[in-house]
Amino acid sequence: MEINVSQLLKSHIGATREYEVDEPADIIGEGSFDPVGGKIKLTRTNRGILVQGDLKTRVASECGRCLKKFEYPLTFTLEEEFFPVIDVNSGVAIEIPEEPGSFVIDEHHILNLDEAIRQNALLAIPMNPLCRKDCKGICQTCGKDLNKRACDCTRVEFDPRWAKLAQLATKTKSTRRKKGTE
Repeated sequence: MEINVSQLLKSHIGATREYEVDEPADIIGEGSFDPVGGKIKLTRTNRGILVQGDLKTRVASECGRCLKKFEYPLTFTLEEEFFPVIDVNSGVAIEIPEEPGSFVIDEHHILNLDEAIRQNALLAIPMNPLCRKDCKGICQTCGKDLNKRACDCTRVEFDPRWAKLAQLATKTKSTRRKKGTE
């Protein structure tokens, strides 16, 4: 989404403009464009333009428990400051602040939101998205989808915190057998 902000850059500090967002964006970077919607507010700052907004989209995901593909509904907040590279009044180049990940307003005073939307949406995607809250996942032994039906595997619950002690017990038993003291 591109917005010409030349008039806002000429405005006084604190001036605002509001826009509706309803554009497709490639959030994941795989060439699939998902619609992004919401409202954003642009505010003139002493250094550039502050963009704030609440946006919604859907991204293709894989469930962290059952591994099924599904559309994850994503809501995220956008708050980024964009810095101009050219002074809007004089046309003189402006030095951009040396802040990592800074966003810029190009030499034609166009503010492009695509990369800021993509980065903020990626940060909002959970590490292990779930297709539903009560997803049972897959059996660790046979791989059956436990959401469809239960499997016949016998489950032995093992607490990994006891692994070292179990190794020690196994080692002790094998040593006793070798010595014939068991």
